[in-house]
Amino acid sequence: MAPSPEASPSPDHGVPPSAFRLTLTDALRFWEPRRILYNLVLVALAGVWVVRTWPHFRPAVVAPHLPEILVLAGLANLCYCAAYLVEFSLQDSSGRDTWRRWRWILWVAGTLFALILAQYWIADEIYPSVL
Repeated sequence: MAPSPEASPSPDHGVPPSAFRLTLTDALRFWEPRRILYNLVLVALAGVWVVRTWPHFRPAVVAPHLPEILVLAGLANLCYCAAYLVEFSLQDSSGRDTWRRWRWILWVAGTLFALILAQYWIADEIYPSVL
């Protein structure tokens, strides 16, 4: 016998979503699809370094270095999450609509900053240490 509707209420119990939930949903819909492009841009930069300097990086492209690569990728994604700090503080401000129209600028600036940081890190920290 199937349970009656009263025995299994819906998870939200007919209550309208909270302001935080709406803000979170809006933020996730904007930022998370762009995270894929952000990661692809950083992978492309690393790929260019490996291809252009192949004889130099050849000893480093081995399975034992995979954990280090994964840690760097994790740190890059942790830095991406900093956008949510700005997002949540501006979503609750009086300039919410303006912010929503112009937040792509933060994405572009953050991605460019990540590229500069990755370029520096590869050139100054990783490239010289590969033997």
